[in-house]
Amino acid sequence: MMSSNVAFSSLTEQNIMGSGGECEWNEGKEKVLERVKLFPQRKEPPLYWVMELIECLSSLNVRLPSPEFAELLVSHLCFDYNHPSLWKFLQQALSSRLLFPLQVLSLLSCRIIPLRHCQPEAYRLFLELLRQYALSFDPNVADSCKLKIINSVDTALQLSRTYNISVLELGHVFVLFFHSIVTALIDSTLDDWGIQMKPCEEPFSNPKSDLYMDIDPNVTHSIKRNEYREQIRKRNSFMALEVLERLTESRKATILLQSVLLNMPEKFNCLLQRIRFLESPELPCSELKLANPVLTKVLSNIHRVSDFEFHLDKNRLVGILVDVGSFNSLLRCNYSSRQSPCWVPFDIYMENAMDSKQLPTKSAIDVLTEGIKTLHTFNQASWQETFLALWLSALRLVQRERDPPEGPIPHLEARLSVLLSIVPLAIANVLKDEVEHNSSSVQVSMASEFRSEMERKSVDSRKHGLILSVQVLGHFSSLLCPPDLVVGAANHAATKAACFIYNSVNGEDGSGTGIHSCNYTRAGGNLRHLIVEACIARKLMDTSVYFWPGYVSTSAVSLPDAAPVEKSPWSAFLEGTLLNDPLINSLMVTPASSLAEIEKLYYIALNGSETERVAAAKILCSASLSCGWYIQEHVVHYVVKLLLFLVPPSHSGSWSHLVDNMSVLSAILLGVSSVDTVHIISLHGLVPTVAASLMPLCEAFGSLKPTLNSTGDEPSTYMAFSLAFLFLIRLWKFYRPPLDHCVTGGGALEGELTLEYLLSLHNNRVKSFQDELTSHKDSSESAFLKPVFIDSFPKLRAWYCQYKSCLASAISGLSTGNSVHQVANKILSMIYWKMTKGGALSSNSSTSSNACSPFLSVGEDGYQRPILPAWEVLEALPFVLEAILTACVHGQLSSRDLTTGLRDLVDFLPASLAAIIGYFSSEVTRGVWKLVPMNGIDWPSPAATLQSVESEIKAILAAVGVDVPNCSSGISPVMLPLPMAALVSLTITFKLEKSQEYIHAVAGAALENCASNCPWPSMPIIGSLWAQKVRRWHNFIVVSCSRSVFRHNKDCVTQLLRSCFSSFPWNKMCFSLQVDCRI
Repeated sequence: MMSSNVAFSSLTEQNIMGSGGECEWNEGKEKVLERVKLFPQRKEPPLYWVMELIECLSSLNVRLPSPEFAELLVSHLCFDYNHPSLWKFLQQALSSRLLFPLQVLSLLSCRIIPLRHCQPEAYRLFLELLRQYALSFDPNVADSCKLKIINSVDTALQLSRTYNISVLELGHVFVLFFHSIVTALIDSTLDDWGIQMKPCEEPFSNPKSDLYMDIDPNVTHSIKRNEYREQIRKRNSFMALEVLERLTESRKATILLQSVLLNMPEKFNCLLQRIRFLESPELPCSELKLANPVLTKVLSNIHRVSDFEFHLDKNRLVGILVDVGSFNSLLRCNYSSRQSPCWVPFDIYMENAMDSKQLPTKSAIDVLTEGIKTLHTFNQASWQETFLALWLSALRLVQRERDPPEGPIPHLEARLSVLLSIVPLAIANVLKDEVEHNSSSVQVSMASEFRSEMERKSVDSRKHGLILSVQVLGHFSSLLCPPDLVVGAANHAATKAACFIYNSVNGEDGSGTGIHSCNYTRAGGNLRHLIVEACIARKLMDTSVYFWPGYVSTSAVSLPDAAPVEKSPWSAFLEGTLLNDPLINSLMVTPASSLAEIEKLYYIALNGSETERVAAAKILCSASLSCGWYIQEHVVHYVVKLLLFLVPPSHSGSWSHLVDNMSVLSAILLGVSSVDTVHIISLHGLVPTVAASLMPLCEAFGSLKPTLNSTGDEPSTYMAFSLAFLFLIRLWKFYRPPLDHCVTGGGALEGELTLEYLLSLHNNRVKSFQDELTSHKDSSESAFLKPVFIDSFPKLRAWYCQYKSCLASAISGLSTGNSVHQVANKILSMIYWKMTKGGALSSNSSTSSNACSPFLSVGEDGYQRPILPAWEVLEALPFVLEAILTACVHGQLSSRDLTTGLRDLVDFLPASLAAIIGYFSSEVTRGVWKLVPMNGIDWPSPAATLQSVESEIKAILAAVGVDVPNCSSGISPVMLPLPMAALVSLTITFKLEKSQEYIHAVAGAALENCASNCPWPSMPIIGSLWAQKVRRWHNFIVVSCSRSVFRHNKDCVTQLLRSCFSSFPWNKMCFSLQVDCRI
């Protein structure tokens, strides 16, 4: 046991060689050997043995990695004491840097490959080690150890004799070792299949192989009697080919083999001779047919060496040879344009997915799954390189949000969801798809057995590439720095790993939740710790990654300030603690960590008491949804499932079930209304499903009259309807400029959606899902997924038709006796009473009692709020809005009273904001209303910030070569169309509160879209007004205004494109490009 529990990773890297180290080793190696012999008898994990050996070697002043111990262990393992636990110990020693992989594999190859027939188990284990460590190379070795390693490898593989050179450098040894291993595996496989060829050089063999065969007759006799070992032998031949495929597909291997091609072409030609021999169609070998898919890839990988073009700076050649283990070495190689991998689509897609103006209807998981496979094939890259590029793109996505302009856009939570939820799920799909693809073709007899083994290895190759990619992420420290929001979570993840190591070493519970915990502030957590936890949660990795060198800091493992673990509120919840206020508050800010916690919460939301159900709904839609990255897909699933289960399966006209669940539904809808949360739901591809679940809620709550006896603590019918309705139109993106409807013809071009299109997507998914359940004989999940059609909701359909009619043409007048006229009259009476309850109307408006004629009747009881279903209010609102705008034009209603009346409408029925936006945006497009001065008297003035905003816009655009005219002359007041002025005046009256985010999310996007549809000065004017209201949004507003100029001015688009192409540094690139320009 190590004294003071010094960090394991630090111990393995320190130099501990004394002046008498060799003498002490000679005296103490027997002691070390005896300890190794006793290891299998002890019921302890191999990690414990490694820790003990490190302490023992430290006492003998032996440097690590130890060449002496490597020779001692391999000679003992082959084959005096060939115990399976020692092979596990050997693997742990390699991963812990106790031994140098190049030396160990060389020693094993010269002993095991010649004896692979009589030691098939050892050969199989050797191939597994070769798969994992053949390309693992760390040049940071002490000079004294380096020389011993070089001599040991040279002696084992006979490199000096085979290649007729004097090996002097460790990098040279690595190149020749790899070539020797590739050649040896091909030769051994040919020999196993009984294929004879006359190579141009001596096959790889060990001079001592005959001696081993002579002294081991019992093993030979045992092989003849053991059919199981015979099967292992046959499988080993296929496994050797799979290992070859895994090794040669990497660019590292390509560079190593091309180094042989450039410096020793005759040796590489001998390898090519073997390849051409295998490609011969005359070979009568049944095994070749079974192994043809893998063999084809191996041959293609080796042929690629001759075609692989790259350009090396003289100072970088050595770096590539001796630092292949780091991904940075790949970046040192300046490939030609045909070979350079292109990973930019990852970055482009992820950043585009964060665009608040778009809610993707297709799951980002599915898109990335296809993108990973496509770019892997297109770039001809290894899986390690592919997954590493994916992780780096996701990390850059997060880091771009470190200092963002603050505004109503998706921020860090949505970006972290991409990194820690979407990307791991996409990778899981890639691994799953490989299993399903391979299992779809089934062979019979021995071919089936071999193919099953090959399928497993193919998946292992992808999984191993994933693990290596996450391990290499440690080199990108600048990208791993956690944002402030997740510093605590990152430290918690690092602490969990440290506790796991500590408890494993001390024989305690290795779960990381034992009696010891670490001070989070000293854990040194980063984003890689969160990535690892996300992968472990989805079974893409296991906890062995905690023992990576440097993964956990020394101070965290030493635990000088060990303290009892703080009990999670979720543990108390699972143990049965009642949902009181303190526990509810804790659960809302602490993400759930397991599916069991979410499932219990879900069933409480369904079957608990009224108070418990509301509390459960709030908890489900809080931190567990936004920050529960490790189980986020399950949380999103249960939130949507809860919405669907609370809706009755048949809409027979009775909505009592929904009314009973109004409080729970309102809590859910309010909980998921934030910009980030809606975006997270869309990233999981559930926009169509959520839209379908909201339609019966809108139909039900909009058809009910509000009650007069509702308390402030209970959601009103109007509020429940508004939450559902505004959420629905957010998913639909109905507030885009009406001109877009005309251009796209109501379809779904350019990413725009319609209500019909969303329902079509939902119904297609329902059909696919039901077919899948039928094929699996499982209908338990199909009850809550039903096709949805707009004709099933007559009130919603009627409003939708009216909305589209308003877009197509101006509204027509109503007869006095019409029911819609009566509703409009009541609403105008309410607005008029609100305007005059404090006295007369504003001075610049008429005091006539029929200011809003022809709808306002003097005899109406104006102070009484109308008790009407929400659908009836929405149906009458276009006529109300036309009346008050007309009154304002004729001076019968002041601009201030107009804004007050609009705000009263929104306070009365928040969903009326949709009607206001729809009507005003269509009227702005028609251009029939007069322009009004934004002078600070009649309408708010942007003068205080307009010049500043204008200059910043011009500076941003000038930087990219675009010139725009001034917004104003600076003398006369700026002007806006009356509907636009009314809309912006209304929006700046809203308070920026969390509870009002469901309103801001609709109003903000609609205002920007409507402004961008007005003549160019409109957007800077509106941006200036909002910059005065919310100063911290200034940068976001300026950027948005700068972007809008391209919607109005084609010349600006031309200038931007010309600037992009003219400024591209063709002649300043640091690497040569071979561009074939064919347009």
